[in-house]
Amino acid sequence: MIELQGVSKTYRRTAGDEVQALVDVSLHIDRGEFVAIVGASGSGKSTLMNIIGMLDVPTVGTYRFDGVDVTGFNSNEQANTRNRKIGFVFQAFHLLPRTSALENVELPLLYSDRRSIEGLARKALDAVRLSDRIRHRPSELSGGQQQRVAIARALVNEPDLVLADEPTGNLDRDSALEIISILQCLNHDGRTIVLVTHDEQIARYTRRIIRLERGRIVGNQSVGKSRIALAQEAL
Repeated sequence: MIELQGVSKTYRRTAGDEVQALVDVSLHIDRGEFVAIVGASGSGKSTLMNIIGMLDVPTVGTYRFDGVDVTGFNSNEQANTRNRKIGFVFQAFHLLPRTSALENVELPLLYSDRRSIEGLARKALDAVRLSDRIRHRPSELSGGQQQRVAIARALVNEPDLVLADEPTGNLDRDSALEIISILQCLNHDGRTIVLVTHDEQIARYTRRIIRLERGRIVGNQSVGKSRIALAQEAL
């Protein structure tokens, strides 16, 4: 599903010097995987996620998504692909404070080209176990519940890929485990999940761990089925 070949990303600072955020990254992620990208702050993991999510483009290298070379896509082509095939979850929930959970989840549907969108927001909220909170505003929800609304919003267009950037970073342990449990369930149902985190304990709930240091992949380890931890059991 995701194929990066020789991808590097260089940024130019205001002072004129260059910073290499990614260096010669080659990576394959198959459909249906649950992968963690792990690294310290400044390791390049968010840059890698932005390239995978077509929010940024590589300076060098190629990116194939679902068999299509998207490296040279223009901004409209990137936006259309993101809207149809990719859902994003961030550390900050980015919910509109004056609208209900249901209305927040419905927002991406305004830009959808689907013929029918009826019931999709409720279905997404059901998937994250929030069917009883659809009329609540963000201020009436806990941090974990707000993140579940954000996940539902990422799911509402039924994307093939969910990219989660530090989705548990602002949560306590139990709320974090609830979020990981939901991501595990989504993966079990066939959704491809890429989770970016600095937290080793969170990473162990995925099926493969990719480690970044200074923009380079330094580790790529599959987790055996017998060793995969279930977040629901830890709650």
